Amino acid sequence: MKPASFEYHKPTTLGEAVALLGQLENDGVDVKILAGGQSLIPMLALRVARPETLIDLGQIKELDYIRDEGNVIAIGSMASKHAAAVSPLIEAKQRLFHDASELVGHRQIRNRGSVGGSFAHADPASEYPAVALVLDMEFKAVGPEGERRIAAADFFVTYMTTSLETNEILTEVRIPMLPAGTGWAIREEARRNGDLALAGVCLTLTKAAGVIGAVKIAAFGVNPTAVRLTAAEDALRGQPATAENFAHAAAAGAAALDEPMSCIHASADFRRALVQALTERCLADAAARAA
Repeated sequence: MKPASFEYHKPTTLGEAVALLGQLENDGVDVKILAGGQSLIPMLALRVARPETLIDLGQIKELDYIRDEGNVIAIGSMASKHAAAVSPLIEAKQRLFHDASELVGHRQIRNRGSVGGSFAHADPASEYPAVALVLDMEFKAVGPEGERRIAAADFFVTYMTTSLETNEILTEVRIPMLPAGTGWAIREEARRNGDLALAGVCLTLTKAAGVIGAVKIAAFGVNPTAVRLTAAEDALRGQPATAENFAHAAAAGAAALDEPMSCIHASADFRRALVQALTERCLADAAARAA
């Protein structure tokens, strides 16, 4: 199929894009923001999305960067997923985000798809939303009323829906550095390498004298949004980092999930079983990496 007809705008500055979006919204025009296009273009081609107007951010160079801001890595929303996957800064200082970026699709998709576009699209099977919850990431958005920052816990609302206002543009992703000695892990199960995950888990943890301290765990591909596995976290804090405790916590986290999604590729029960197995394996991975 071919997309339905639409008007096309290609601003070259953020200010121009925000002003244009605000004006079109005020006029009641149905607008979509085009970033890398790896998600939106297929939706347009299938006419799942039929906006009246597209605003293409591809020429706004001020949104394409990865930089060290002390305790935070700031990523412009138009930086590609490939840039995140090969960034020496991210690999050195934020290994969970680095490892997640390497799992996103295939190289061609990572080359074209943008970091900001992936977060704004909010696909529940994507790695990035779960990583955002575990890392307490922050999102910067700009609209006609100015700039605001949104915590990851408040950003993802439901299936492919975020708390961005319709007249706002996601401009930056802010990733806190992992404290020294933190262990991390991410695992997923997909039908084929590069496919969206049937289920996945990511986490961070700290330990001292063999005892678990801080721990954050999130699952993706199972509910309408990525979700924290708080039951597993609660079962681990203050407990020895043993295989038995990892198995107990993984079972608790999977059991406490709201009813997982079900489709022809994976039933709800299968997804729950995947979360349990992946959580247990991730805990072992992260514990081995923790100082």
